[in-house]
Amino acid sequence: MRCHEAEERLNLAALIREIGRGPDGSRDLPEQAAFELYLAMLDGQVPEFELGAILIALRVKGEGPEELLGFHRALKERVAGLDLPSAAASPVVLPSYNGARHQANLTPLLALLLARFGVPVLIHGAADAHGRVSTADVLSALGIAPCRDLAEAQARLEDALVAYVSVDLLSPGLAALLATRKRIGLRSSSHSLAKLIDPFQDLALRVVSVSHPDYLERMGRFLDATGAHALLLRGTEGEPFANPKRRPRIEHYRDGEAEVLFEAEGGPIPALPNLPSAIDAASTADWISQVLTGHVPLPLPLVHQLACCLYGAGSAATMAEAKALAALRGVGFAFR
Repeated sequence: MRCHEAEERLNLAALIREIGRGPDGSRDLPEQAAFELYLAMLDGQVPEFELGAILIALRVKGEGPEELLGFHRALKERVAGLDLPSAAASPVVLPSYNGARHQANLTPLLALLLARFGVPVLIHGAADAHGRVSTADVLSALGIAPCRDLAEAQARLEDALVAYVSVDLLSPGLAALLATRKRIGLRSSSHSLAKLIDPFQDLALRVVSVSHPDYLERMGRFLDATGAHALLLRGTEGEPFANPKRRPRIEHYRDGEAEVLFEAEGGPIPALPNLPSAIDAASTADWISQVLTGHVPLPLPLVHQLACCLYGAGSAATMAEAKALAALRGVGFAFR
């Protein structure tokens, strides 16, 4: 369908009036309207001028619960699927769209640690890191190249247990919407939706990280309403790993029930952990290699997150067992 046909069918001007009257006058779209709008956006059927207006309006207003449900339902129809790997544990999906600006990007470390426990890990992200150090950069420095297609990703999940794919392989339409950040200078709803992707037909454990406290509540409501299986935390610069200096609150969602696995640490930091001396990809990869070989201790917040992932992926029947596994099998930390 051409853009003008979609414009007439959806009445884009009326939709923009609903969401574009500012924080006090705008109204949320119903779920079905949000579904139809975002499907058209993913399919490239919304003209550029109207698309920019919609993105800015949603940025100012914020996505309402019904809108997020509708947008996500549309995205599920435009995300390529992957088969479950043969591993006993459920796959873990790590969305990586922020990159490192102030702290080293340790998303690859979390993935490689999980693989040591036999947990398949799919990492997906955008090709453009906007000047930050991306997960793809660090993985490349570790000798792990991005997958060229989904068939290669499927094979790596079976053989090496860790695969990185660019979002354009999973959803070209979403990749195009994410790329609008370069033109309008702002993140959009699509950056939140990218963190909710599960190519395994809702059978994986998603690690959903947010950058701002208000999104913890918003994402929590969504995960609860959809019965999603996920861990929710405030990530490090938006990346899905726990801040190695201070553990965030980590919640586990499954079938509409939420469980706090770890509360956020408070008070002064007792001692700074041994972290990479610089945040560039080579320095980060070298530090990760030293952790994996046991020459550098893994910061305790990451031990805690590893245990949460093992529990959520089914590698441990209880959190007590998951804590013991994370502490004893080459990590060398005791829990308190």
